[in-house]
Amino acid sequence: MKKVTRLFTLMLFICYASTPLYSQITSEKIDLLMQDALEKFKVAGASIAVVKDGKVIHQKGYGVASIETKKAVNESTNFQIASNSKAFTTAALSILEDEGKLKWTDKVKDHLPKFKMYNDYVTENFNIQDLLTHRSGLGLGVGDLMFFPDGSNFTINDVLTSFQYFKPVSAFRTKFDYDNLLYLVAGELISKVSGMTYEDFIQTRIIDPLQMNNSFAQSDRIKDKSNLAVSHSSESGTIKRIDGFGIQINGAAGGIISNAADMAKWMTLCLNKGQYGSDLKSTLFSVKNHNEMWRIHTVEEVDRDPRYNSHFSGYGLGWGLTDVKGNLKVSHTGGLPGMLSIVMMYPDLNLGIVILTNTENGGGGLFTAVTNTISDSYLGLDDFGWTNKIVEWMKQGRNTGDDVTKNVWEKVKLAKNVKVKNEDFTGVYTDNWFGEIEVFEKNKQLWFRSYRSPKLNGPMAFYNANTFAIKWEYQAMNCDAFAMFSLDETGKAQSIKMKGISPNIDFSFDFQDLDLKRVNK
Repeated sequence: MKKVTRLFTLMLFICYASTPLYSQITSEKIDLLMQDALEKFKVAGASIAVVKDGKVIHQKGYGVASIETKKAVNESTNFQIASNSKAFTTAALSILEDEGKLKWTDKVKDHLPKFKMYNDYVTENFNIQDLLTHRSGLGLGVGDLMFFPDGSNFTINDVLTSFQYFKPVSAFRTKFDYDNLLYLVAGELISKVSGMTYEDFIQTRIIDPLQMNNSFAQSDRIKDKSNLAVSHSSESGTIKRIDGFGIQINGAAGGIISNAADMAKWMTLCLNKGQYGSDLKSTLFSVKNHNEMWRIHTVEEVDRDPRYNSHFSGYGLGWGLTDVKGNLKVSHTGGLPGMLSIVMMYPDLNLGIVILTNTENGGGGLFTAVTNTISDSYLGLDDFGWTNKIVEWMKQGRNTGDDVTKNVWEKVKLAKNVKVKNEDFTGVYTDNWFGEIEVFEKNKQLWFRSYRSPKLNGPMAFYNANTFAIKWEYQAMNCDAFAMFSLDETGKAQSIKMKGISPNIDFSFDFQDLDLKRVNK
């Protein structure tokens, strides 16, 4: 459910190219572009829709939904759209605001009394828009371990009361740091105000009116899974199927399932400022709230690359906003294990592009290369050769991360004969928001397991000093971690701090936010 930003921000720092590019790219050239990218980025399957001037000019699937079944992707193949769900959440709140059931400036605590932030001032002043704009003062991906990896038993009440335990990294409303948990709070607020679940509201008030007939507000609502893409990873160099991401606390941060054909309808609605239908006489949300969603609320750093001549950048309500060659660009990315997507719109050009993919790592490279190439053609820019350049950049970034992790495990191997008194480290430890974990002995080796997130379970190997490296049994994503113990004067472990091993670890594995203290049992 994350916004995919880290690698692709780097990718966007570019210079001018020289090879002339076709203007207003054709369907035939999009086919070639997609097929080339699918192969070079090692992606199992992908689908794309391009909307221009109110019409779908290209809509198609490529590759396979599963390397096991070999079922071909088409424009109706369903993917998890991950954080592209966030714009549906802000649209839902816009509908409720239009109906007078809430105001953007309402205090969250007035609707959800259990909601408590890290100090009284922030709790008292935190409003609905603060839930949506990534300016809480808390760090990147804070608390995402409550649902990354999937399969934990945390509830919305756990989320509502967790924020009081996190340490802010910036002053309230001063800095952008991407946050998923607060969108889950927004989903709960929609439920309280509307009197129905978040999923029911999204389904009945947005998906059904737009006739997105094969889209679902949460994966458990899919009855026919015959055209559902499954998750893959190409991080090892070959495409492998991995475990997908299961049911979330609610779908507000990243739970929606959709496809290229239905997402074309969604983009058409957005480009028409909330109006839909053949005659555009139906209104989902007002122009006033359309403008509110597409207004910068949190300022971000501007990419000063002369190719695009951008002057502003920031986050609206569920959308990223910038200018490109004098044109507004509205976009968002999404990522879950093996599911990476992008929605990109240029309202001044009446252009929208959506790409959905089912392969970790490579999918992000594919959607960046293809959307940039298509949009560049409409902006009148020359051909930058995006696909080949991004393939090389990703290779360099992966090699750097691989070198770090390789060195860690080589050091672990060299230290395998170091004598460790396991009993000094075994025991139960607790964190205020994450709950209890246990360090225990199994076959004369230390193991780590979380009581509330069972997939965080694995052997611990001595690394250095009081630090151990954990190899999780969960390997769908690259998230192995260090556990650093603090000892008392007798050599008995009293607390644990953690951090990810790989520099390429996904930010949702926020091990650094844990403060585990020994429990005397």
